[in-house]
Amino acid sequence: MTQSVNLHINSELGFATITLNRPERLNSLSNELLESLAVLLDKVAVDDSVRAVIITGAGRAFCSGADTDEMIGGPGDGPHKAGSGGAEDLRRGFKLAQRVILGIHKMEKPVIAAINGPAVGAGFDLACACDIRIASELARFMAAYVHVGLFPGYGGTWLYPRLFGSAKAAELMYTGNFMEVDEALSFGFLNSVVSEGELIATAEKMARRIATGPPVAIRLAKTMMRNGMSMDLETSLEMSAAAEAITLSSADHIEGMAAHREKRRPWFKGI
Repeated sequence: MTQSVNLHINSELGFATITLNRPERLNSLSNELLESLAVLLDKVAVDDSVRAVIITGAGRAFCSGADTDEMIGGPGDGPHKAGSGGAEDLRRGFKLAQRVILGIHKMEKPVIAAINGPAVGAGFDLACACDIRIASELARFMAAYVHVGLFPGYGGTWLYPRLFGSAKAAELMYTGNFMEVDEALSFGFLNSVVSEGELIATAEKMARRIATGPPVAIRLAKTMMRNGMSMDLETSLEMSAAAEAITLSSADHIEGMAAHREKRRPWFKGI
């Protein structure tokens, strides 16, 4: 049986690739896929051989959002269909999707979205949750919820304003219009746009670059950047001083300074 999510860990180069693998359904987020994705995110988060993570999709789409077969009127069961518990069942069902978004957001390791095609609805939110986004020329983006009478329940109301500003976030949520790659790049949402054939190699190059860096410093930088969004400047500076105290006393800092003085490439061990 084909797995809905595949994981490949390249321990030698220090990164993992997670591939959404339902190309026949445009990698829509079925209940089974969400469960598998959440488990794999937890796995790479604690694997010391992994210093960066790539998420991509198989086939012609990155992710088309929630699986409509598991929504109202569809033949399947899933987190978006109320049972006897009504709204409370639905609220609990969303916990699984939230586990995935939070798994990316809270993971100390950088997560790169290699966006090979359309990212729609919850698939757009999945891309938004990542730290770095590299897209092929075939990518498009849509907060599609409004088209089916839904609220952006995968974190869109928190993610979009932080990534696009309030005006563009409102447009995306209220209209459900597509955003093309050129516009996404102009907003700083995308780090780069490459040809379809160059996408994975470009994402892997970024992952390798991150993996050769000092893991302690990079993980603290991600944590502070994420948490800093909800802090005032004074609190952020206090927390930054505490984080810097950790890096200043690390073996990686000693190695980095030695490499700098000896004019060689550093070898960071993450300690």
